Amino acid sequence: MNEKAMLSARDVRKAFHGNTVLNGGAIRFPTGEVKVIVGPSGSGKSTFLRCLGLLEDIDGGEIVLDGEPLGVTSGVRFWDRERHLAGQRRQISMVFQRFNLFPHLTAVGNVAVALTTVRKMPRGEARGRAGEMLARVGLAERADAYPSELSGGQQQRVAIARALVMEPKVMLFDEPTSALDAELVGEVLTVMEELAESGMTMVVVTHELRFARGVASHVMMMDNGVVVEEQEPEAFFTAPEHERTRRFLEHMH
Repeated sequence: MNEKAMLSARDVRKAFHGNTVLNGGAIRFPTGEVKVIVGPSGSGKSTFLRCLGLLEDIDGGEIVLDGEPLGVTSGVRFWDRERHLAGQRRQISMVFQRFNLFPHLTAVGNVAVALTTVRKMPRGEARGRAGEMLARVGLAERADAYPSELSGGQQQRVAIARALVMEPKVMLFDEPTSALDAELVGEVLTVMEELAESGMTMVVVTHELRFARGVASHVMMMDNGVVVEEQEPEAFFTAPEHERTRRFLEHMH
């Protein structure tokens, strides 16, 4: 295992309306590795991912990206806080269940928009970079198509290209295939496999156990807001140590 952790979380806690969703623990995400998080619905997986991506404030603990603590201390003025968080968020890209594409923009426009609005890149240069990212996910020929003209799998690949174009240090995936018809899942997983092979540090919440077994560096089982087990894929699926993991896998199979 690569010893350098690109991302780590320690004792992260989060509650909503008095209901504890995340309840501590220490988790490392080494540079260039793919960690897959599995577990039942309501176990805290998506909330944990949103906390890693600075889309939710944590109630306690620490998240560190490439040696830098994420988030801000209390008492910071709102606009200073938002400016600081925005800078940190640019280093982490997240791909959601739903594609969230702008319907009035073409595929290349959807990928380029963050470069022009966030990085203030000239429009021509941004569209060139966006075209390169679309080619990387196999959609060069669909650059001028609008979301309504694309299949669900193609829309999700545009969303991945949009995340990639920001050159993040880490990519987070929250059930990226759950909104797709079964026959479209494979094309998205293929792109994710290619990203993994390229050395991208990835954290993936998914129920696609075949992807977890074939691509992940490690698989984590989450339940009731904590990681109950983490192992390399073969050991995780053939000899899980925790009873909760065994019951989950039996149910999934």
